[in-house]
Amino acid sequence: MPSFSSRPQPGPPSSLPALRALCMDLPPANTQVQHTIAQREAELTKPPGSLGQLEEMTRWLGGWQHRAMPRLDHVHVLIFAGNHGVMAHHVSPWPVEVTAQMVQNFEHGGAAINQIARVAQAQLAVVPLHNLTPTNDFTQAPAMTEQAFMEAVQAGFNAVPHTCDLLCLGEMGIGNTTAASALCAALTRQHGADWAGQGTGLDMDGTKHKATIIDTALAHHRTHLDDPLEVARRLGGYELAATLGATLAARHRHIPVILDGFVCTAAVAPLAHLNASALDHTALSHYPTETGHTARLAQHLRMKPILSGLGLRLGEASGAALAIPILRAAVACHTGMATFAQAAVSEQI
Repeated sequence: MPSFSSRPQPGPPSSLPALRALCMDLPPANTQVQHTIAQREAELTKPPGSLGQLEEMTRWLGGWQHRAMPRLDHVHVLIFAGNHGVMAHHVSPWPVEVTAQMVQNFEHGGAAINQIARVAQAQLAVVPLHNLTPTNDFTQAPAMTEQAFMEAVQAGFNAVPHTCDLLCLGEMGIGNTTAASALCAALTRQHGADWAGQGTGLDMDGTKHKATIIDTALAHHRTHLDDPLEVARRLGGYELAATLGATLAARHRHIPVILDGFVCTAAVAPLAHLNASALDHTALSHYPTETGHTARLAQHLRMKPILSGLGLRLGEASGAALAIPILRAAVACHTGMATFAQAAVSEQI
């Protein structure tokens, strides 16, 4: 059985129409491989289904990798970083300079994600977008011109290694929870107050102000919000557009993806609104609480987290990287366990 399909893998889209076409023509999972994996799971020395979600993860990995024996030899973590013009409205208690400072921290190995990626045996790369120049203030203009949006999508698309068994996506960008909340409000036809949260430390008044800014942006762009890609361009950010591009590239290269929390999931939500199956190759790492905005977005997209109860809200791919050892355990059980016949263990009557 071949490891990958013979379907040609496209390059990065050069225009919005090309991006739209690439979003609509997506390769499916290999269902034959998933059936083979399920058959082997039934023969392993354990009660049927006793490894629970680990068995689901193995089928998910194998189906998208097109491998009956999934591998996690090459696991990559990508962090996309960008700045936001909406910070002119003070929607975060942190200054925009923190984005560049944290990029340097990632590059020097001093952040939480550096430690988690090392433990998870994953390769980490940080990709600053647009030289960290902020987007336009989306209350007054589209966050990105069409050219700038496509350049960010292409940067994300090109950042995905061709030799990759699993891709974990994360982000860094002061003010990007406002952009993510605006995306969600636009896509769900709701209001700023429905999606604006505390982000990285806003108080109640700050959160209300954030919701007002989102509503101002929604009103400004109201005639363009029927198109999910226009929503992404007008209300998103460079790092969100790159996340969308990377997720799309991974789909066409048969690479399963783990999304890290609210901002990453919001960044790719336009794909699901274009094509209902667009996020089938992705999994959500976590959400901080059962009632928070990440959980609501996950329910909207019919996704369930790999991790729960840890209260993670850091971003920077920390939750996605923490999920890697669980997936490694799932693969190890599937590929390393003996069958009942091999171990000479009696099966249930």
